[in-house]
Amino acid sequence: MPTGAKVFLILVGALLPLALIALLTTLQTTRTADTEARARLRAVADESTGNLDNALTNQANQLREGLTALERDSSDASSCMRLVGTFAAQGGVRFAIARDDGQVICGQRVSLAGAGAVPPGETQALVNDEGLTIRMAGSRGMTALAYYPVAALNAMSRPSGFVPEYGAALVKGDQRVVLRTLQGVGPLGRREEIRGELSIGGLELEMSMPGAPITSPLILTTLLLVLMWIAAAAIGWFVVDILLIRPLRRLRRSVGNYRPGEVIDMRRMGAIPAQEIRELGETFQQISRTVQLHEADLAQGLVRQTKLTREVHHRVKNNLQVISSLINFHARGARSLEATEAYASIQRRVDALAVVHRHHYAELEENRGLDLRSVIGELAANIRATAPENAAGLGLTLDIEPLLVNQDVAIAVAFLLTELVELAMSCNPRTQVRISIKGTDDPERATLRVNSPALVEDPALQALMENRYERVIFGLARQLRSKLHYDPLVGAFEAAIAMTGRP
Repeated sequence: MPTGAKVFLILVGALLPLALIALLTTLQTTRTADTEARARLRAVADESTGNLDNALTNQANQLREGLTALERDSSDASSCMRLVGTFAAQGGVRFAIARDDGQVICGQRVSLAGAGAVPPGETQALVNDEGLTIRMAGSRGMTALAYYPVAALNAMSRPSGFVPEYGAALVKGDQRVVLRTLQGVGPLGRREEIRGELSIGGLELEMSMPGAPITSPLILTTLLLVLMWIAAAAIGWFVVDILLIRPLRRLRRSVGNYRPGEVIDMRRMGAIPAQEIRELGETFQQISRTVQLHEADLAQGLVRQTKLTREVHHRVKNNLQVISSLINFHARGARSLEATEAYASIQRRVDALAVVHRHHYAELEENRGLDLRSVIGELAANIRATAPENAAGLGLTLDIEPLLVNQDVAIAVAFLLTELVELAMSCNPRTQVRISIKGTDDPERATLRVNSPALVEDPALQALMENRYERVIFGLARQLRSKLHYDPLVGAFEAAIAMTGRP
């Protein structure tokens, strides 16, 4: 995750408690307002429930007393007039006392649609969309009814004094009649409801008032808190990004693009507001300047070393040439054939060493290794040039693949070939010698093979091997870290040599 994202998340987490505290404070204020509204609603509901319950209970008692009196004497006009006076004070309220055949003997006819039988002495309350009907049965088959329309019930339940907007409904089970509709509750508005029980027919009065509203200022305040929380985190991230992250990125690009020998230019990085990062950049600049100085010293040292190496190789080559010239000079002044041949033998070995050294110096710049094909070709030419006069018919056949070897292997191979060719010439000066070097399945090994009819086993060859050549030949094979195989029937010597690759 990028550092900027980490910083932003850390700031969001760090500022989250402050945002939550502010949000909880707002919610607590709303909750306090809800508690106050609920307390006001409780007081209003208690008052309205008491008013309605007292009115309905008193009128129900008077209606039962009138029913009882009219059952004793249906012509009791005074009891009927008292009921008329009682219900006349309530606008829109009607009552009726009727015999079992439906004849009204007091009051006005009231519809009994949907009313079932009422047990004697019981009181029944019926609720519908139009209002409330209270029905009671007497002991002698007569029935009393009282009908309260919505307006009358609303007037009876209205609390005294000034109250805020409220709603009221009369509820019995799943039946309800709305006495007053709560106004002013919008889509985001909330309402508080409380029910109070009445002592008649299982009725309940449901009162409702608006709760603490979710107003646009409250929504705006909450949104501002969230925006302030996010803005604070964003500002913190922006400051860190400007002061630290961007300068560090520029410094990283400058250091990443650095090449040995250059000096980091702080001016290309632009203005860096953070002092610590400026100091870090200056430190990198000083390091690059130091590296530049060291690179220059190393380059000068490499030039001096190259010159010295070339001088050493030049002097070694000259010394070998001087040695070869001295041997040739003394060979010309030799008084016997044996001495001349001895000088020629020594000169062939010096030439073998000179050939390897010359090719090694030529390949030194590329450091790939010595081309064994070129080395042996030049070595064969030198052997022919230094062969004795009686070896004018000497034939050397080369079958060598282009292979690369290191200097140690090249020197050992050159000396080994020189010894084997000289051994063959010692047995038969006009012999034919075949030299082959072939690669094998192993990419790091090759096979060296020298065969000649003069190398077929016979007493003369055995005598030369025992007296002079055997220790040298097998010693050179040990330098090659290989075993030298000899086939006496065909006159062939064979050994495995290490190679470094192909040109």
